Amino acid sequence: MSQEADGLSVGKMAALAGRGTFVGKFTHALDPKRRLTIPSVWRMQIGEPPMLYVLPDVHEKCLCLFQASDWMRRIEKLRTHSLSDRRARQLARTLGSQSEILTWDVQGRIRVNDALLAHAGLSDEVVLLGAFEYIELWNPVNLSDANARDPAGLGDVAQYVGI
Repeated sequence: MSQEADGLSVGKMAALAGRGTFVGKFTHALDPKRRLTIPSVWRMQIGEPPMLYVLPDVHEKCLCLFQASDWMRRIEKLRTHSLSDRRARQLARTLGSQSEILTWDVQGRIRVNDALLAHAGLSDEVVLLGAFEYIELWNPVNLSDANARDPAGLGDVAQYVGI
């Protein structure tokens, strides 16, 4: 590995390992085997174990990739609900059956299953967006459509979440 990867020194990237603050935007193509390269700066941030949980977004036609530690924290919230809570069980059933756990090969490529690729309309070019705690995978057309829905509303949302 070079001393610099995407503008960060190896030491700085190691300090970020396991913190999962994913920022930036990358555009990559699926290769002929439908594999996608995860940017090296993001792979360094994943930490241990070196895996990602991939699931369909519940609002948009995209995929969400979570590092294992963050996804386990979210699952713990789901586990606090009673087995008699139908809505929580439906969410667990749906996300559990449609998600997958991935590791990358030595070149940093993942292979998302065909059903998830179809959910997000990913067949050639993929836009990878850092969303701080997770990564989103978008078809460029779907991303343009999502961004066009409410371009001026970000200020209201920023105020709503307190940033």
